[in-house]
Amino acid sequence: MAKTTSGRGIVCMLLGGLLLTINDAIQKSMTSDFPTGELLAMRAVFMLPPIAFLTWRAGGLSSLKVTNHRGQALRAVLVCLSSFLFVGALSLMPLADAIAITFAGPLFVTALAPLLLREQVGWRRWAAVLTGFGGVILMVRPSGASALQWVALLPLGVALCGAIRDITTRHMHGTETTVAILFYSTCAVMFVGFATALFSWEPISTRQLGMFAINGLILGAAYFFLVEALRLAEASVVTPYKYVTLIWAVLIGLIIWGDIPTTNTLVGAIFVVGSGLFILHRELRRFS
Repeated sequence: MAKTTSGRGIVCMLLGGLLLTINDAIQKSMTSDFPTGELLAMRAVFMLPPIAFLTWRAGGLSSLKVTNHRGQALRAVLVCLSSFLFVGALSLMPLADAIAITFAGPLFVTALAPLLLREQVGWRRWAAVLTGFGGVILMVRPSGASALQWVALLPLGVALCGAIRDITTRHMHGTETTVAILFYSTCAVMFVGFATALFSWEPISTRQLGMFAINGLILGAAYFFLVEALRLAEASVVTPYKYVTLIWAVLIGLIIWGDIPTTNTLVGAIFVVGSGLFILHRELRRFS
């Protein structure tokens, strides 16, 4: 039974990663038509029905109770900032490149752990962090170019915000439900998105409204599968499969935009993913 449950968890993680990548591709295709705030606000609106479903499954409105107000507020700010940075990255970079650089998140978590979590980081994990950041440098330096690709600072900022967000979330899991964390962060993105789009609002056609609806529903479904993955299987079993997202991104970018990853991107991604997996392995050994 445990193997069956773990298998289902892996399938949910793969589906969640695929849906997240499809969501990113839809957003990328719409960045030329709408300002970032409008994109994020409309996506958040259509995320609310899936979140309502998750709230019902979690026990109703009582699951939205907030205890750690400071943590919720900080996480909401980080989610808003990372969302705006990532849409900016999608508008300027190939899909796979932007997603690959965001995988530096676990490297930042490890690097910040001594400062923010008072955790000791051994030399092996520090070596993995340095190797991973070496991969990031490869990815932000286009093949044959001596200068860095400065637009890559956008997804790198996403990775940093995501790392601090994840550290904040660790402190919240004892008091806040997953659905509450998701709900308030989504509402924050929606309100900030509408606020920033007030003076640059673009009319929305019926077809575009449908795209927004699909975008929001797909993202909501992605979060559902990711939550299910962690419910059905141990994090140590399903977490490595999140890196399959990079394969989805390469395939979708190739099919839709004809993007072919550079050698630097591929080699750098291998360093980043490999470092992330090694850090995960060391974390599991530390707590076993």
